[in-house]
Amino acid sequence: MADLPGKARVVIIGGGVIGCSVAYHLTKKGWSDVVLLERKQLTSGTTWHAAGLIAQLRATANMTKLAKYSQELYGSLEQETGVATGFKRCGSITVALTEERREEIYRQAAMARAFGVEVEEISNERVQELYPHINLEDVKGAVYLPLDGQGDPANIALALAKGARQGGAVVKERTKVTEIVKQGRKVTGVDWVSDDGKDSGHIECDMVVNCAGMWGHEVGRMSGVNVPLHACEHFYIVTENIDGMTQLPVLRVPDECAYYKEDAGKILLGAFEPNAKPWAMNGIPETFEFDQLPEDFDHFEPILEAACNRVPLLAEAGIHTFFNGPESFTPDDAYHLGLAPEMDNVWVAAGFNSIGIQSAGGAGMALAEWMDGGEKPFDLGDVDISRMQPFQGNKKYLFERSKETLGLLYADHYPYRQKATARGVRRTPFHHHLLEQGAVMGELAGWERANWFANPGQEREYQYSWKRQNWFNNSAAEHRAIRENVGMYDMSSFGKIRVEGPDAEAFMNYVGGGDYSVPTGKIVYTQFLNRTGGIEADVTVTRLSELAYLVVTPAATRLADQTWMERHKGDFNVVITDVTAGEGVLAVMGPNARALLQKVSPADFSNEVNPFGTAQEIEIGMGIARVHRVTYVGELGWEVYVSSDMAGHVFETLHEAGQDMDLKLCGMHMMDSARIEKGFRHFGHDITCEDHVVDAGLGFAVKVNKPADFIGKQAVIERKENGPKNRLVQFKLTDAEPLLFHNEPILRDGEYVGYLSSGNYGHTLGAAVGLGYVPCEGEKAADVLASTYEIDVCGVKVKAEASLKPMYDPKSERVKA
Repeated sequence: MADLPGKARVVIIGGGVIGCSVAYHLTKKGWSDVVLLERKQLTSGTTWHAAGLIAQLRATANMTKLAKYSQELYGSLEQETGVATGFKRCGSITVALTEERREEIYRQAAMARAFGVEVEEISNERVQELYPHINLEDVKGAVYLPLDGQGDPANIALALAKGARQGGAVVKERTKVTEIVKQGRKVTGVDWVSDDGKDSGHIECDMVVNCAGMWGHEVGRMSGVNVPLHACEHFYIVTENIDGMTQLPVLRVPDECAYYKEDAGKILLGAFEPNAKPWAMNGIPETFEFDQLPEDFDHFEPILEAACNRVPLLAEAGIHTFFNGPESFTPDDAYHLGLAPEMDNVWVAAGFNSIGIQSAGGAGMALAEWMDGGEKPFDLGDVDISRMQPFQGNKKYLFERSKETLGLLYADHYPYRQKATARGVRRTPFHHHLLEQGAVMGELAGWERANWFANPGQEREYQYSWKRQNWFNNSAAEHRAIRENVGMYDMSSFGKIRVEGPDAEAFMNYVGGGDYSVPTGKIVYTQFLNRTGGIEADVTVTRLSELAYLVVTPAATRLADQTWMERHKGDFNVVITDVTAGEGVLAVMGPNARALLQKVSPADFSNEVNPFGTAQEIEIGMGIARVHRVTYVGELGWEVYVSSDMAGHVFETLHEAGQDMDLKLCGMHMMDSARIEKGFRHFGHDITCEDHVVDAGLGFAVKVNKPADFIGKQAVIERKENGPKNRLVQFKLTDAEPLLFHNEPILRDGEYVGYLSSGNYGHTLGAAVGLGYVPCEGEKAADVLASTYEIDVCGVKVKAEASLKPMYDPKSERVKA
């Protein structure tokens, strides 16, 4: 095939809207040797049958920024390429049929204001005015986003493809990648064959991008990377032409799992039903191209019935098309973007969970920036492929989880909501002990974790709400135990990475901001930084011996943090190993933690022998363990590390010894409420790769005076000299009733200036507490604190106290007791 080169800088696999967007944006960056290969025709997978809804508001500020960018791009593409994208701003309305949903959409509206998205809460009368065909029965509230839009999915993709070609890319249809050739951690090229089998060849390349949509999992395996996603059936109907039908806003009725889009005088009704139908468990048919799946009217009927009541003209209009087509869904309903952790030149943009059209422009731009610059252009933690755990590529797991993830798009997005499917995969050594004591499990990165403990006779399940949930008082009691007496909780799910070898000390001093030239047994809290001083990882590092360190990471980021270290290993002679499953960890925390440990161990836990920030090997019960004197809850305490074989014995020993001391078993909800009172940062929320370590108030953990050069050192020195551009401030509401979760807007002297990065209830402080950044370039700390602050909770402005020091135990006297 003469028109395909033998060598390219990048080969993009998949010609849906995402692949076309990546090709377009790479050419905009000046990349000319870009090749896109599509097995059949452009858009013939899932793009062609997408509904084409293009909303602005997403769950986080950066995802919203990308969605807004998509809109702006689609609005200008026609002028650039001559291909009509059909993009128009028609606005969207979301209506709530319950009080709980009303709170959700009003909280989303408040968040939209913080993210700079035009939004208004509207009355039922205004809903009727904007959407005359709606039946307002049971409507409890509504939100209107006037700048939301819709477009023609296939033409958007074709416009991007044309733009890419104009920029010098080769876009080749009917050319399937049959093999991806690898050498070590790198891909060296791809083998291809034409659709008719008459032509074949090889393209040598510097990198590949997997934009294969619902084939992404299969293409991932070919390239040696894990891309967890599964296709599900997605249903919609299109009515016959309706006389006099004019442009309408998109209408979403999530409580009835439905959305309505006016399109050329017809209405399209689509559904995200709670029990989805996974598709193609045994692989996608080789011939699939613009295919429809068999109709299943019985499955869709309950949605249609509710819809005919909600928009009565549907009942009279007649159905022109009943459509069923596949869409790909990921285990957590967020798409996959970025550099795959298993390989050094395999990129991924796939698994768009039915929001591919509104995401494609921004995702393509972000990935192209990342590929071109070599670093993430901003925090993409929500969608970074490295958040996925290796087991999540398991096909049975994906089949079970995908039944739920489609429906979760329109389910109530309650705080603390746990996934119901594909559970129980990863269990700590204490799992059954905790269940016997009333633990109610949540799930994170596949780990089953005790989130709270039910009282005898209490139902051991979540009852979700935007108000105080059924476990609120349980968690408050656990919180009090930690503050006033002693509590114990399971931290085994936190990542444990062993760094060992002749260069271990030099390597740690290069990759981390702390000073690791410390005696054996010393614990260093610190960050891994990028070149701009942003925080890539938030870790606790213990020196185990002259040649070995243990790096402890959050549970969800173990793979990402280990990958960061591997990618910066260079010529350092070290071995980096995941040892998470090798040890169980019990945190024993509270004013009486020392007394409890003294009952079960002959070791000396005094400040003289085991001061804060040190570890020691101990005998405990009839076994042995290692105790680390650190805390994430702001109290005297130790984390007890015990090999998995002795974990059960150590749990029983501590639990039994604690009975006459009123030892309380505690969960992860308690840990979060206690850490936020102490102002401890939560990675992924309060601190990310785009938050400068000095702005985050963590400059103390970065040692610019250590002899070693380290990643980000220059950026830290400059920011320490020039002062922070933002400050992470702790807020406490002056009203004890409202709850904070995250993303609530911050008002400074009456002006919106930011939003909370995290929130929880401060049971000791007596009100909800949040952390959030306040822009303050050129200002002193005193200037920031001199202002008055309010937090917008669900549209109501609530006064808040602000502090730059922890509101609880600011001098850490309790920790060092």
